Amino acid sequence: MKFNHLFKPFFIVMLVLGLVAGCASTPDSEAGATREAAEQAIADAKSTNAQAKKMKVEWRDTGKIIKKAEKALDAEDYEKTIKLANKAQRQAEMAMEQLKSEKARLTDLGLLSASASEDSGDSNQGGAMVGADSYEVEGGDNLWSISGKDSIYANPYQWPLIYKANRSQIKDADLIYPGQVFDIDRSASSADIDAAVDHAKTRGAWSVGSTEASDDAYLAQ
Repeated sequence: MKFNHLFKPFFIVMLVLGLVAGCASTPDSEAGATREAAEQAIADAKSTNAQAKKMKVEWRDTGKIIKKAEKALDAEDYEKTIKLANKAQRQAEMAMEQLKSEKARLTDLGLLSASASEDSGDSNQGGAMVGADSYEVEGGDNLWSISGKDSIYANPYQWPLIYKANRSQIKDADLIYPGQVFDIDRSASSADIDAAVDHAKTRGAWSVGSTEASDDAYLAQ
């Protein structure tokens, strides 16, 4: 009996110590991410995205994700910081990989010159009319800006006409590449123009990486 009386307090003490030790170790396991690791993740994301930006293929929301990562860093939420920074870095890597694969595809089809394919995208030359009915894409171009040029339609809202005329080489209206040569439809009827402008004004959000649903509907008209 005496043994039981001595053992019981000892057991309780050990149990309490075990619980305390367990509680103390939980934050360490959950807070495995350090500030140094979080800062490095942001630096890596910025570096990779800078390369994508230089190649003119930066995705629209990558920079925003990096800013969110920086806010998480300020809030000392290092795990969230790393998660966001890694997401931004993956996007930048995907953007550059898409450019390389698309250039290879267009070169194989003869729609992109070898010199343009070898160009990393840091050159701003180009953009001049190749012919009365065509346009060569330069770095920084998008369908909106091309359509708005005086030498094209002088109206950015007519960009869907370019998209439809070049559907064979434009997989995503939000993603075009330097060196691509687009046909410019000069025979569009007033109804075609109205349909294009209407689509441009009612289209869903711009998003790189997937075809916007309303674009498919427009192309099917």
